[in-house]
Amino acid sequence: MKTWLEKNLKGDPVIWTVLFLLGIISCLVVYSAVGAIAYRSKDYNTEYFIYKHFGLLCVAMIAMFLTHKMDHEWFGKLSIVAMIIAIPLLVLAYFYGTKVNDASRWLYIPGTGITFQPSDLAKLGLIAFTATTLAKYQKKMDDPLELMELAKKLLPWVLVVCGLISLTNFSTAALLFVTVVLLAFIGRVPMKLMGYGILGLSLVLLIFISFGQRGVTTRNRIMTFVSGKKLPFQVQQSFQAIAQGRGLGRGPGNSLQKDFLPEPYSDFIFAIVIEEYGWLGAILVPFLYMLLLYRGMVTIDKSTNPYAGLLSAGISFSLTIQAMMNMAVAVGLVPVTGQPLPMLSMGGTSLIFTGISFGIILSIGRAINERKTPVVPSSNPFSTGKNVPASA
Repeated sequence: MKTWLEKNLKGDPVIWTVLFLLGIISCLVVYSAVGAIAYRSKDYNTEYFIYKHFGLLCVAMIAMFLTHKMDHEWFGKLSIVAMIIAIPLLVLAYFYGTKVNDASRWLYIPGTGITFQPSDLAKLGLIAFTATTLAKYQKKMDDPLELMELAKKLLPWVLVVCGLISLTNFSTAALLFVTVVLLAFIGRVPMKLMGYGILGLSLVLLIFISFGQRGVTTRNRIMTFVSGKKLPFQVQQSFQAIAQGRGLGRGPGNSLQKDFLPEPYSDFIFAIVIEEYGWLGAILVPFLYMLLLYRGMVTIDKSTNPYAGLLSAGISFSLTIQAMMNMAVAVGLVPVTGQPLPMLSMGGTSLIFTGISFGIILSIGRAINERKTPVVPSSNPFSTGKNVPASA
């Protein structure tokens, strides 16, 4: 088994280990939390949902395995194709998608019982496109004319993708926008140009949000959080779940709040983790995500290719920020959002796209590990000064 793993699972072994641990935790917690949805559906029992989740988790792992075998250069080339496909699907979902909680973010895949969020594809495509575009201009950041060309190429895509996503899902659009800003900062875009871009895009996105399906809900949630006068029902139930963890937790499958907490298998799954596993779950799960971020940063440090470094950074930031936002909502640090916990929450195609995302990071790590050429001092802007292969 060890020989097979070493031969077939390339890239960072720590990332592989963490993802398998998250998969195991996911199955345990989702199996406990889906009782409420099984009861409401009436046509299905708990086993149906855990089998479905386990199947999608396996598909996500297979997608991650196949992706990590690919040359990471392909993802930059396919980024435009991904966005060209995703943008019409975002429009289609807005007008004709499956509506849940007053937002039509999903498209139903006929005959599968699975829904697909076009925003998952758009998000991955925009991050890869941003990394590709910034990498091409790394040696031209001091030329004002080249910077204008960079803005003309990048900003329209950011505006369209984030704007369309914000019509139905403000939090996803906001997190994606923050990820792009972080990439621009890491990619050495001048602060003055970044400031103008952030200001202009923020104003336009506010217009999109005001006309979106969740504009009123988003505003009310922010105002409720800022005022602090009343806790939303979801947060009240989440606090009760956390309080009942009582240090050591109630034990696997013994959650009581799963029957009262909205979305205990998705948006508020972290509260169930704490209720059942106590401080162990409260510390272990955030630690695993921070470890993933750290290993993503290690991949950036070892990379001598600006594109690979930016791509790894963008995906690492996107997934980690989403995870931290989900957990922050559960403990009442930020307003309520609809962000699932990557690789832990029960989901549809979002699980598969998360697997692909981690597969890209592993693909970059595999390419770094497989270089076997003489080393020279690195000129990579992401490097800490270590020697790296000359072929880069």
